[in-house]
Amino acid sequence: MFQINENYQKLPGSYLFSTIAKKVAAYSSANPDKSIIRLGIGDVTQPIAPAIIEAMHKAVDEMGHAETFHGYAPDLGYEFLRKAIVENDYKARGCEIEADEIFVSDGAKSDSGNIQEIFSENNRIAVCDPVYPVYVDSNVMAGRTGTYDPKTEMWSNVIYMPCTAENNFVPEFPKETPDMIYLCLPNNPTGTTITKSQLQEWVDYANKVGAVIIYDGAYEAYISESDVAHSIYECKGAQTCAIELKSFSKNAGFTGVRLGYTVVPKALKCNGVSLHDMWARRHGTKFNGAPYIVQRAGEAVYSEAGKAQLKDQVAYYMKNAATIKAGLQKAGYTVFGGVNAPYIWLKTPDQMTSWEFFDYLLENANVVGTPGSGFGPSGEGYFRLTAFGSYENTVAALERIKNL
Repeated sequence: MFQINENYQKLPGSYLFSTIAKKVAAYSSANPDKSIIRLGIGDVTQPIAPAIIEAMHKAVDEMGHAETFHGYAPDLGYEFLRKAIVENDYKARGCEIEADEIFVSDGAKSDSGNIQEIFSENNRIAVCDPVYPVYVDSNVMAGRTGTYDPKTEMWSNVIYMPCTAENNFVPEFPKETPDMIYLCLPNNPTGTTITKSQLQEWVDYANKVGAVIIYDGAYEAYISESDVAHSIYECKGAQTCAIELKSFSKNAGFTGVRLGYTVVPKALKCNGVSLHDMWARRHGTKFNGAPYIVQRAGEAVYSEAGKAQLKDQVAYYMKNAATIKAGLQKAGYTVFGGVNAPYIWLKTPDQMTSWEFFDYLLENANVVGTPGSGFGPSGEGYFRLTAFGSYENTVAALERIKNL
């Protein structure tokens, strides 16, 4: 008789955003006359920039001729895209990253879930709390997290690093020593981040204790403050302790196109074994490459026209963030984020739980957000709103919330 991976049975409920989708669908079905504004899932709403669309059209035409047709992509990704990434995301910021240390993929979510495969099941992970749920869930699936306590909503073998208003949402070094440290900066869901000097302390700590940092920089394009690092490789010594995940979803609107990349430096080793070579083996075995058309679109992100158009798009979303933050503060809410990331993190009113406030907003304002508890136990009592809606819907949602 075949057997299943029992670790999947340990997962409590469904994935956070699947649960939200089901609740909203049920409400919509029961209330078809209600106009729902969705500020929950971090999905973009603005169309892909013209320079990128033009590059995609050109690539589509190339696929229609034998002499310019492209089949399977190279394992690491096309050289034209990897070179553009290196020149613009790394060398321009003084980071010594080479093109063959870039692994092009179909998105950071896939890589953040898959990267744990190259590490032993015995490794202990540390996560910011609250944080993007994929980090913990993917390690549950791998059998690395121990047992789940429904009362505390915590896993016995996970080291939680609370990020709360009391510590300005900055993770503190854990009392127990982790093997793998997940950092998402700017943070999803709190919208907060740390300074470059604070990040340097984490790099120094990881090198000291022999831990590896899985650094998710999906929201790097939204950084507005000068003392915040755009890459962990801006920190001295990061190449010997850090893997960086990057995405085109939020900076270029590729949520429906799918493109990202992971950086695994060749200097990153464990007992003489190269993690770069391990990830290359895994990548080549389990992934057939992002499409040529999509990689050409990614290259256009770094064109002069692409940069200018995407700068305007990021500004559009951050205008939404500023509007939400100012409006909620004026209405008496305690609000965080919205400066270096397109997320607003607010304290739920009247001692409501996160899910109680979710239901309250949905039923009374017809606005969808994300319960903070879905991101970890320290998220209880908080709520996330995204700035990725249209400006008109953002203003309308804000008015509905203020009228409550």
